[in-house]
Amino acid sequence: MVIATDFAKPLATIPVPEGKKVVKNASATAPLKPQPAGPNRLFSQEGAVFGDFRDDLLRDGFVVVKGAIPRERADAYGEEMLSYLENFAGGLGFNRNDPSTVKESNLPIITEKGMCLGYGVAHESFTWAVRQEPGLVDAFEKVYDTPDLIVSFDAVNMAFPNRPDVKPNNPWPHQDQDPEKPGFRCLQGLVNLLPNGDRDGGLIVCKGAHLLSEEFHEAFHGEEDKIWAWTKEWYGFTDKGMQWLKDRGCEWIKVNAEPGDLLLWDSRTPHYNLSPEGTSPRFCVYTCYMPVAEATQEDLLRKKGAFEELKSTTHWPNAMHVGGIPVLRDGEPCPYNTGKPRSVPKLSERGFKLTGIPYIQGVPIDALGDTNQEIWNKRSFDGDIGFPVLENCLWQHRKKAPMRFCEKITPP
Repeated sequence: MVIATDFAKPLATIPVPEGKKVVKNASATAPLKPQPAGPNRLFSQEGAVFGDFRDDLLRDGFVVVKGAIPRERADAYGEEMLSYLENFAGGLGFNRNDPSTVKESNLPIITEKGMCLGYGVAHESFTWAVRQEPGLVDAFEKVYDTPDLIVSFDAVNMAFPNRPDVKPNNPWPHQDQDPEKPGFRCLQGLVNLLPNGDRDGGLIVCKGAHLLSEEFHEAFHGEEDKIWAWTKEWYGFTDKGMQWLKDRGCEWIKVNAEPGDLLLWDSRTPHYNLSPEGTSPRFCVYTCYMPVAEATQEDLLRKKGAFEELKSTTHWPNAMHVGGIPVLRDGEPCPYNTGKPRSVPKLSERGFKLTGIPYIQGVPIDALGDTNQEIWNKRSFDGDIGFPVLENCLWQHRKKAPMRFCEKITPP
């Protein structure tokens, strides 16, 4: 158990004393039975009209849910992320008001795509606070027509413009879905935390192309110049593929957003991101939810392990992939990558459900394992991140994914 919740306050938390478990009553500790996705699940009814953001999502393959998080709280999360960077590893020299301090020696390792993938950032306080936001969770509840969801332990994006030490990101159009598994399977999302306009980098999507996905992959089945990927759940578009989409009238759109806006896109929608090139950084938290009922018990146990060990899981909430790429500084494992966040995650009742742990069947919740403090004490934080096979595959994917075949793309 991680946290006892003050149920009168949706986001309030009460830290569990070290070595103690939370046992409210017999019913509270019994495993929960998830409610499957309902009849109003996205794409479950042909011709469905909802009268809200879901209509845009059905038609275009993406949507901006305005103000999913109140502006005041979104601004506070952005401020916390800036403070995190200023105080990273005791303070390496980054100053939000001095652009000259935006360099690798003063920051955690941030990829050319703006991703911060190590340092336990998937379980940082601001990351979990965003995941538990009611307006955010409610949007996914509407999409799947069930309150029983699990959330990904995904990365954050902290991209700065005009970095002299990091090359700008090139277009890398892709789908995050296995071409051999058609249909709507996953809704990806991110919460924008800083003003994001035309020159501030961010998400680029191919409007309406999700509806052509099955036709596209039938046409390109067995293609000889297929871009290498470390997992079947990723497909990169070549120049030929891009031309196919263009010939069918598909348009690439740069998605702008304000702090607190939730950006959603169907995993079949071709997309990529670009580095900011103006004067403002881009901050966002990647958030993806799916029905608990669509995860197996094996998935939930694997997810439980990822949570207890403070590991990331990519965007798949069922913990399809656990772990991350090696975090290298000057070619060596980053000495600041302890693998832990600054503090133990504090979860609301809703947040704890999002881990999937209460839905593990056959074992009472209070017998599922140690408290966060006990887990914390058992871990070895000596900077040795290791290089298991999955991490090496992810690393190779990041190296090879940049556009080998789509260098002629002109971003919108």
